[in-house]
Amino acid sequence: MELESSKNLGGVGALLIFIGPLLTVLPGIGGYTGLLSLIGAILVLIAFKGFADYYRESRIFNNALYAIIAGIIGVVAFMAVLIVALFGFFSELGLNITNIQDWSSLSSIDFQALGNLNFIFRFIGVILLGVLVLFVFLIITVVFLRRSLGIMATKTGVGLFGTTGLLLLIGAILTIVFIGVLLVWVAMLLLAVAFFSIKPQPTPPASTATT
Repeated sequence: MELESSKNLGGVGALLIFIGPLLTVLPGIGGYTGLLSLIGAILVLIAFKGFADYYRESRIFNNALYAIIAGIIGVVAFMAVLIVALFGFFSELGLNITNIQDWSSLSSIDFQALGNLNFIFRFIGVILLGVLVLFVFLIITVVFLRRSLGIMATKTGVGLFGTTGLLLLIGAILTIVFIGVLLVWVAMLLLAVAFFSIKPQPTPPASTATT
């Protein structure tokens, strides 16, 4: 893949990820923002593959791929923990989650279970465990992505890639507060600018050793 094509794919992909959250407030479009961000992430990954081939540096793509895999595992693990917690919660209330028709009668709900602190704390504990698992995989995802961006900064001479990686790491660590989510979102805009800032090169650079 040509350098210019990879540059444009990466820039457009990062912009799609950045724009996605802004469209959530628009009627009829908000439900597709997740799909828009997914398409953006795929375009960025394809761009990394193109840069890896151009610079003959496989770590650019490999680390980005590891980041995507870690992110998917984290989300799946979190959803699994959440489902288990919900099954347990409704079971304690005497409800069969597989049969919604049983919920039509409030008399079937064991409201006394809500007064059981052990039950409540156990449910909250499982949810917190899921959040912790998701947080750990988020950090792993960003660490791999930062490695890829660091190599991109070295190969392209665009230091903004390194800045984006650092901002992503700080944002991931601070995701427990709103400012962390905001930093990650802004980092996507910086990533788009970094891609579009890559200057064309006359010939591909010499091959480098990879690990």
